Amino acid sequence: MTALYTLAREAGIELSTRGLTLALAESCTGGLLGHALTEMPGASRFFLGGVTCYANEAKVKLLSVRKETLQCFGAVSWQCADEMLFGVRTLFGSDAAIAVTGIAGPEGGSSEKPVGTVFIAVSIRDRKQLRSILLAGDRAAIKQQAACAALEQLLLLLH
Repeated sequence: MTALYTLAREAGIELSTRGLTLALAESCTGGLLGHALTEMPGASRFFLGGVTCYANEAKVKLLSVRKETLQCFGAVSWQCADEMLFGVRTLFGSDAAIAVTGIAGPEGGSSEKPVGTVFIAVSIRDRKQLRSILLAGDRAAIKQQAACAALEQLLLLLH
């Protein structure tokens, strides 16, 4: 079992045990978090659903990310991650949520935001945590690492 599925299982057990529900807003992970969580039998006890918003228009339309946020800070920013988080919690009415946005590469990076830049926002009820990380590797590795980092952040907030 890979690290991602181990973390997803641990998160699922913690959420189920506490009676908490989870919703996801994924961009650079492309649905990988949702896939990992639903590999666990009984995931419907805690996982309400997720939105994979790759295009900016989808972030605006589905998660109510403000166009001004995207224009001023970009889709890869803590501001966007924060608004994605709020949008997905509102959409699903969940107790907890994860939002991930970043640049998986191999293109799309800049000197300010190189390939591997990822912003993760996690909330559980009234607690929220935002984090930025810089990951290395190819596209698949960055997506995998970002998904793992998001679940690790959720687990830290749960404890």
